Amino acid sequence: MRISVLTISDSVTKGEREDLSGPAVVAFCRGLGWEITSSLRVSDDPANIREQLRAVADSGRVDVLLTTGGTGLGPRDNTPEATQAVADRIVPGLSEEMRRKGLQHTPTAVLSRATAAVRTKTLILNLPGSPKGAVESLEAVAHLLPHAVKVLHGAGHD
Repeated sequence: MRISVLTISDSVTKGEREDLSGPAVVAFCRGLGWEITSSLRVSDDPANIREQLRAVADSGRVDVLLTTGGTGLGPRDNTPEATQAVADRIVPGLSEEMRRKGLQHTPTAVLSRATAAVRTKTLILNLPGSPKGAVESLEAVAHLLPHAVKVLHGAGHD
C-alpha cells in the first residue's frame, strides 16, 4: 500500500517546532510494510491544505493520504473542513472508530473532529497532531485500510 503523510501545522511549517507526529506515523506505516511515497508539511491555512490534499490525492501515486494535525477545536484547526471540501465521499465509520478506541486511552479523544474521506481512488484519513494520538488513531483502523484500498480500486467486498 502506498502512503503519503501530510503534517498540517503552522509552527512546524515556520520551523518553530519539530515535526514529531509525521515521523511517528511514517515509522508506524513502515512497521506494517507499507510504502511511504512522500512526507510533506503545510500550514494550517485552509486553501493551502485543500491544495495539498488535491495534489497528492489526484497524483495517482498514493492509496492512502494520512494527515496529522488540525483536528481539534482551536481557531486554526482546519483539517476536517479542508478534507470535506475536496472529498468525493465521506467515510464516517473510520473516524468514529478512531474516537471510540481513543477513549480507551484518552478521555478528550471525543473532542477530535478528524474525518475520513475518499477523493478519486485515494483514502484520506485525518489523525491528531500529537505523535501518541496520531499513532493510536491509525492503529485503531490500520487493519481496515488494505481492504478499503482494494475496494476503492474495484475489488468486491469479500
